[in-house]
Amino acid sequence: MRAFFRALFALILRIFFRRIEVSGAERVPRHGAVIFVVNHPSGLIDPAFLLCLAPRRVSLLAKAPLFRMPVIGFFCRAFQAIPVHRRQDARSDPSQNRETFDTARAVLARGGAIAIFPEGTSHSDPKLRPLKTGAARIAFGAAAALAGSSPIRIVPAGLYYRAKRTFRSAALLYFGEPFAVDAVALAPGEEPPAGPVRELTARIEQALTAVTLQAEQAEAHALVDRAQRIVSAQDEAPASPPSLADEFVLRRRLLTGYDVVRAQWPERFAALATRIDRYEAALSAAGLDPRQLAPGRFTLGRVAGYVGKAALLLVLLLPAALVGVAVHYPAYRAVGFVATGLAKGAEDALASIKVLAAMLLFPVTWIGVAAAVSLWQGTEAAVLAFAVAPLTAYAALVFFERLDRIIGGARALSLFVFRRWAFLRLLAERHAIREEIVALGRAVEMS
Repeated sequence: MRAFFRALFALILRIFFRRIEVSGAERVPRHGAVIFVVNHPSGLIDPAFLLCLAPRRVSLLAKAPLFRMPVIGFFCRAFQAIPVHRRQDARSDPSQNRETFDTARAVLARGGAIAIFPEGTSHSDPKLRPLKTGAARIAFGAAAALAGSSPIRIVPAGLYYRAKRTFRSAALLYFGEPFAVDAVALAPGEEPPAGPVRELTARIEQALTAVTLQAEQAEAHALVDRAQRIVSAQDEAPASPPSLADEFVLRRRLLTGYDVVRAQWPERFAALATRIDRYEAALSAAGLDPRQLAPGRFTLGRVAGYVGKAALLLVLLLPAALVGVAVHYPAYRAVGFVATGLAKGAEDALASIKVLAAMLLFPVTWIGVAAAVSLWQGTEAAVLAFAVAPLTAYAALVFFERLDRIIGGARALSLFVFRRWAFLRLLAERHAIREEIVALGRAVEMS
């Protein structure tokens, strides 16, 4: 049962995100007791990533109200999650957390792995929220029980979403360096002392900070996002896009420099921020993606080859894509409407609600199609329709993604051919902004 749902959620994640990468999996101990500590930017999507992509079996600690929800509770039990009873939750009894801690420590005593979101709740803040002490308390309790045998190791894991509320974006699961927990002598049933708990919690926070993007204000993330696209842009079309791990590391470097530059050279900082905003506005007015501003793409051979392959793919996909749109558009619109209404502006919940709504509404659509075909052509045709309907949805997804790229490429080619001066001006501005960012980076290193 667990293997089936793990494969199902992995498929759902691959559909919702265009790119998914895992970095640092080789750092995760393959044997022995492990506690994963993870940041929590996106509701139920975060645990799905860990359950599906961690290199070993994981038992999650999840808030108790999830176990009382009809569908989500079923999945929690299927994945053998461990309920956490928080004071802020209705009908919650924090005294039951003794049983929670005992269960978690038992998993660790068997050499298993558990995962904790020590911030306690998902959020959209620009940096980590203050960590709860549960991870440290569980770690010390398990370490005392395992004294003299293998150590308890804590593995920080960072979840990085390029645009977490956007369908078909990119996501990275980044594992950091593990560290061992020093055992504290405890009597059976005794809680660990407050001092070591605070120290270990601080160490966990430091480890999580190293695998996540931190800023005091959301504006810093927004500016660094734009700066990273400029620094990463290439004049030649790359054979393959940069890895998300490289993108993450670059954003960390830019965020580190953000505060220094803003404090030490405020005038240069303000001028650069304004320049980046104007450049992005000019790209948006031209309808261009920054990656399309690459003159090396527009040789006759490359353009002809790309157009030929794209046209052939679109022609082959067109019939299935049209069927897919006709069948799935009502469900697609309903998913967006339901998610927007239920999330009520909470970005950390939006993706989770979209996925849950899609898991309900799309299968209902396929069942409806099969029922209609059954009345028209009989049972065998209905079974075939039920099997083919999801394929038409995927065909429509691929078709419109490729069509969007072709339209964007056509805009860039038109600008390159008919308004070369505008194209070259944008290109020169990008080079100048990149040079200023690099110069400021050198200044930060020397300061």
